[in-house]
Parts: sequence; structure tokens; C-alpha cells
Amino acid sequence: MKYLLLINAGAVDENGAAEGCDVTEWMAYDKEVREAGILVSGESLADLVAATRVRVGRDGERIVTDGPFAETREVLGGFYVIDVPDLDVAIDWAARCPGARGGGSVVVRPVADFGA
Repeated sequence: MKYLLLINAGAVDENGAAEGCDVTEWMAYDKEVREAGILVSGESLADLVAATRVRVGRDGERIVTDGPFAETREVLGGFYVIDVPDLDVAIDWAARCPGARGGGSVVVRPVADFGA
């Protein structure tokens, strides 16, 4: 089953990078996910504080504003989509992720399979 690991940084540093996450830890985790053969896709998002929100009103008018707009201080930093047997295994991989440490979090969500 496929799961989305949505990586949220607890805070960003002066350069806009996730605080408390060492690049070498990310490289090691990425390698581990790839070598385990569970990686479906994944990306790190550039410039964690730059975002654009688009909404469309009932009248069809577009409302475009700068972001991010999380109600918390968390900032979406990237994601992995993994293919593992069940939620327990997905949670285990989420717990290994460097983004789950130091005030960050990893949200685990199943990917819908409309073909099943």
C-alpha cells in the first residue's frame, strides 16, 4: 500500500532551511529508503518560506496571495511516497525520517487507490 510521508519543519533558520536537520542525515535517509526498494517518489521543496496560495471564490474570481499560511509555525518541507505493506511499517519509516526530530513532524497518509 502506498503512503505519503508529509515532512513539516518545526521552524526554519535564517537561510530558510529546516532547523535541526543536517544534510548528511537527509542523504542517509534518502539512500536507505531507495535501497529498501519502497520509494515511489519524493521531493524536497525549495525555499521553505516561499509559497503562493490560490483560491477561487463562488463567483469564479481567483484570489492569489503569498504564503505559507499554516496556523502553526510548521512549514511543509517535502514529501516521500513509499510503498510498504501496512500503516505500522509506514509509521516506522516516518519515525526514522530526520524531519520527525527537533520540533518537526511527519504526517503519514494513505494514498487513495481508485483502481482497486
